[in-house]
Amino acid sequence: MDVSAFYSLFSATCFALVGLWWNVVEKRQEWFKDEAMKTIAGGVYLSFLLPGLMGLGAQIGGENGFLWRLAFAVGSGFGIFYTFKLLDKTKNGPYTGPFRRNRWLVVVIYGFILLGSLGFDFIFTLVNIQPLQVEAFWLCLLILLGHGLAWDFLTQPKAAQV
Repeated sequence: MDVSAFYSLFSATCFALVGLWWNVVEKRQEWFKDEAMKTIAGGVYLSFLLPGLMGLGAQIGGENGFLWRLAFAVGSGFGIFYTFKLLDKTKNGPYTGPFRRNRWLVVVIYGFILLGSLGFDFIFTLVNIQPLQVEAFWLCLLILLGHGLAWDFLTQPKAAQV
């Protein structure tokens, strides 16, 4: 698949997921009464928004490596920061789902994206894989984790949601 076409579809999908998540959150106003719940809901939101924005950066940057790398560096840096904030606010809560117990993986994936945006993905060019293809792989994993976090969050008992 053409990388440009991938990022076009990827970004549109991410923004559709953001809209769907808004509908879920709108119907769960009780989440806004608890800071940890609000933070977790925001984490799911950013799991879809940040990859979508990075995908737009890949499209805007096109052949200009500096622009897409800048978008990916800023996006992954923000993702790392917010995920650490989320982990800190929810560290004492129950971890009932496999994705919630392992949400530290989000930081690891954002770390790989950050390293790639800084140029450490050059090694893949030796096997004819372009840097934007490597980043696409990591972004897909982020979306998978975002879906898993949303699933864990929505399917557990209300008492265990924090």
